Amino acid sequence: MAYDWRGAIGGARFSRAWFDAIDAAHLFGARLFATRERPFDRVMPLESLRGKRVLEIGCGMGLHTETLARAGADVTSVDLTPTAVEATNRRLELKGLRANVIQADAERLPFDSRSFDFVWSWGVIHHSSNTGRIVREIGRVLKAEGECRIMVYNRTGMAARVVLFRDHILGGGFLRRTYEETLYQSTDGFSARYYVAEQFEDLFRTFFRNVSSEVCGQDADALPLPRRLRAVALRVVPRGYLEAAQARRGSFIFLKATQPE
Repeated sequence: MAYDWRGAIGGARFSRAWFDAIDAAHLFGARLFATRERPFDRVMPLESLRGKRVLEIGCGMGLHTETLARAGADVTSVDLTPTAVEATNRRLELKGLRANVIQADAERLPFDSRSFDFVWSWGVIHHSSNTGRIVREIGRVLKAEGECRIMVYNRTGMAARVVLFRDHILGGGFLRRTYEETLYQSTDGFSARYYVAEQFEDLFRTFFRNVSSEVCGQDADALPLPRRLRAVALRVVPRGYLEAAQARRGSFIFLKATQPE
């Protein structure tokens, strides 16, 4: 989750300059839906998290852990990989921030029931072979008045449509594998489930009373063009069009749920 698939980011790994570079790439990609005045303030309830116990599931390289800590939250972050734990702890050390970062499996969270006021997870739980177990665990560790906000991949979004047309149909993937297998092979991580919004909401309604979701995405969702051509088009396409388009065909489902049963 370093957002450096092409090895273009310079500087020593886990240095401050390295973190700043991957953050810039991530924040630029999320600019159409996530940020107004400070990183992710359109989707994170930062103003209400000061002093609250917050759990992040899947810290990756630690940008969201840092964001939550800067908001004054009492943050605990978990990740399945030791690399993510190392990176996030190093980030916090460099930035002079504190959080409890541990290696743990979200399908079996090592916390007491009703421990957290807020749970955050960005592009993580769809990588589980049993996402439902994680949803159940989120419901278990949230306080009765707690809230969770979760992002997963959108099966009806532009990225999935491109894979369907380019790799599964034109590329002949349908002759060798299912569409889901083609999606897996085109996606970051060992595997990734893609959800339809109604399906993902129903999964959470098993454990929560109030559930809603919206679609969001990046430049490639708004302008599904080759990278170089898209870079040129972005210079002239109005920001308003980009924001409206990503909200219709974005590759992410962003869900909010409150009041666990």
